[in-house]
Amino acid sequence: MRVIVDANIAFRAISGQGGDIRLAIRPPATVELCAPSFIFAELFKHKERLLRHTGWDNETLTRAVHLLTTHLRFENEAAVPIGTWMEAHRLCHGVDLKDTPYIALTLHMEALLWTEDEELKTGLRAKGFDRFYEPRRP
Repeated sequence: MRVIVDANIAFRAISGQGGDIRLAIRPPATVELCAPSFIFAELFKHKERLLRHTGWDNETLTRAVHLLTTHLRFENEAAVPIGTWMEAHRLCHGVDLKDTPYIALTLHMEALLWTEDEELKTGLRAKGFDRFYEPRRP
């Protein structure tokens, strides 16, 4: 099963377990974790917030991000057809447009989206999107 990881899951993995998403989140081994390359831009954008939240220095944060990237398969959003982008934009419009790359990749790969953003989930469900990954909690 392919699961698209959004930025809030990545942030959680970094701050919770030093970037080891499998330790922080504990998905089953049968789950292939993927992310759009756009996630790097989001991580960079929120770098200072991550440093403040974790209390780490730049080197420690860099190691955590590197560890995170070893557990994710990155997909180039340029491979997503324009029609899929348009559908993702329609779904995200009025909800949260910055999540469009995650939705586009989820649609394109026929995957599930892993997010803890309840507002996003509610907005997408109202528009007919209900392809969410819900991990089993210990």
